[in-house]
Amino acid sequence: MAIETKPFDAAEHLRDPESRAEYLRAAMETGDADFIANAREIVARAAAAG
Repeated sequence: MAIETKPFDAAEHLRDPESRAEYLRAAMETGDADFIANAREIVARAAAAG
């Protein structure tokens, strides 16, 4: 039997400015430029969604 999976979008869970800021802060702490760039895109989508 195959396991059913669903797409995960982190932007759906960053509903308030504090959550978005914390996500960016955590990304910056990694020092990983690719992860930071991805986090910025996610935060931008989350902010645009409201």
